[in-house]
Amino acid sequence: MSKQMMMKGMMAMTKGIDVSHWQGNIDWRTVKASGIDFAIIKAGGADDGYYKDSKFESNYKGCKDNGIKVGAYYFSNATTTDEAVVEAMRFTELLKGKQFDMPVYFDIEGKNQLSLGKERISSIIRAFLETMKNNGYFVGLYHSKSSLETNVAEDIRTRYAIWLAHWKIEKSSYKGQYGLWQYKVGKCNGINGDVDLDYCYIDYHTAIINKGLNGYPKPDGETPTTLEPKTVEVYVDDKLIIKVKGEIENGN
Repeated sequence: MSKQMMMKGMMAMTKGIDVSHWQGNIDWRTVKASGIDFAIIKAGGADDGYYKDSKFESNYKGCKDNGIKVGAYYFSNATTTDEAVVEAMRFTELLKGKQFDMPVYFDIEGKNQLSLGKERISSIIRAFLETMKNNGYFVGLYHSKSSLETNVAEDIRTRYAIWLAHWKIEKSSYKGQYGLWQYKVGKCNGINGDVDLDYCYIDYHTAIINKGLNGYPKPDGETPTTLEPKTVEVYVDDKLIIKVKGEIENGN
């Protein structure tokens, strides 16, 4: 194991998968029996309007019913910080009422987004992650090795949970810290067709439980932090970038 992974909360490597509606109906009992410990499931996205993944609910239930630690991700289409905040608020709405054992991730990989340059793309990432963090979530960024090194500012790469995508290699050469590694597309019992395969090196579950994040109760019994719908202010680099008032309904 590389020095980059030698972090507080380190644990023995566990195996996982990440899935969406593209994997169809999943036999989660068989998935668990095959040795899978965790799954990162797609909650929704904004690349085709605001939507919830059609298998989000069934995948969440399948994981919970079979003792598989579950996290989630949101597929972004944001090209401004304002759009990133709106997407984060939508993600929060999708996650409400559920408890996630793994981090919840921002997936930003569109060519129209990455072409914006390091400064702008980093501001978009900060806006999304800060909004999620302020609403009580253990958040992270899903990104490829090359784009992490080229397009993402150092403060993001060191501050947040990183889910590294780096395929078809025995050992990643990425020098930064990361807790999840999506290492290849492969097969998993209980799933028809291909699925992304991942390794986890960090005991996220314990940290999330101890801090009362991701829908879990606070250690002192307080209600978990949730989105306050009346007024939401988001700051990036100490600058107020957006104030949103009103209820969120049907993704609007």
